[in-house]
Amino acid sequence: MNPLRITLIGGPTALIEIDGFRLLTDPTFDAPGTSYQLPHVRLEKLAGPALGADALGDVDAVLLSHDQHADNLDNSGRDFLRRVPRVLTTVAGAKRLGSRAEGLAPWATTALTGKSGNSLTVIATPARHGPAGIEPFSGDVIGFVLISPKPGSRPVYISGDTVWFDGVAEVARRFKAGVVLPFAGAAQTRGPFHLTMDTNDTIETARAFPDAVIVPLHTDGWAHFRQNANDLRASFDTLGFGGRLRILEPGVATMIEATEVKTSPNPS
Repeated sequence: MNPLRITLIGGPTALIEIDGFRLLTDPTFDAPGTSYQLPHVRLEKLAGPALGADALGDVDAVLLSHDQHADNLDNSGRDFLRRVPRVLTTVAGAKRLGSRAEGLAPWATTALTGKSGNSLTVIATPARHGPAGIEPFSGDVIGFVLISPKPGSRPVYISGDTVWFDGVAEVARRFKAGVVLPFAGAAQTRGPFHLTMDTNDTIETARAFPDAVIVPLHTDGWAHFRQNANDLRASFDTLGFGGRLRILEPGVATMIEATEVKTSPNPS
């Protein structure tokens, strides 16, 4: 598989470099100490980004799982969207954000095309931002699968804000992803249940993608996160597959390589 380079900016925000494309997940660039009043809760940001928006350079597209919660799109993140050629998000989110945003329903497909003619397929995936029944309160959310046309490459799955549910299991059935980026942290705001993956959900996701490298995002930086990367490390190590977990150091570009897909030679 062609190597993938990922730089954790903080929280759910990461720069993904693949096949010449530079993609940013859920942009959050506000300073630490900023708070955001939502109808049901006040969110507090504990840590700022490892890299500022100006330090990122050009970005080809933003992969925005949803636009309604500040821990996935804060004030500076909204400003950042104005400088990006393409913003891929939910159908409802695209209507709120305006003409630059493109709405994708789960399983919808689009393509990114580079200046040199290179391409990357992006497929929206289902997500559920909490337990069954939460949808009217949490709103629509999507994840993303990235598919390179290069031989031997494997899909990359970005879960977006979701818990483990049958939609994530269906992604695993459809795509043999080599790298999986689960949004973890066990976020909790409304009650005694989590809105993003906890350690158990992340473990289930790792089991569903049995040979993928697991690169968690959304584990730090906000007061309502109930678990962190250290909790994931302890859980994975206890179960004996800690070697598959890659914890990123904020601000450091990290090469991630997955096992190649073996293709049969053409018959002569």
